[in-house]
Amino acid sequence: MGDGTIEFENAKIIYRNFAGVEGKYNQPGDRNFCVLIDPETAEDLRRDGWNVRQLRAREETDTPQDILQVSVNFKGRVPPYVVLINSKGRLVLDEEMVDILDQLDIDTVDMVINPYRWSIRGQEGIAAYVKMMYVKINEHKFDLKYADLELLPTRSGKVSE
Repeated sequence: MGDGTIEFENAKIIYRNFAGVEGKYNQPGDRNFCVLIDPETAEDLRRDGWNVRQLRAREETDTPQDILQVSVNFKGRVPPYVVLINSKGRLVLDEEMVDILDQLDIDTVDMVINPYRWSIRGQEGIAAYVKMMYVKINEHKFDLKYADLELLPTRSGKVSE
């Protein structure tokens, strides 16, 4: 696109950390995931300065998989627009709700990524940030079977008879 954004349609994502949990490769509060990309797209992005990495092949006969780490930052001027899709409709996820994506069975993702040009101590590149993201989930046959039933309100405490 002319504004430097890139689009991924029917994307597959891995290493989901929408909750921003601290880990071996993650600072606390850093929400991110990786998107699988094809070799041609990976080469184009590398040439432009994006930080494309490659997963090691598990078997000698396997082809290495290119990935791009994408950040989900709600602290910027314009927060990302993240939408959860199922058979009943769609739900816009805010910062408090987006971590649900870590547990769901995701079918596919359509997204627009914003570039962020950085330069630190003589090094420079482009980091990827979610601008817009639509996440379609796989639903179990029971979810679909009972989808038309109204949800009952939850109550705390013991129910008396």
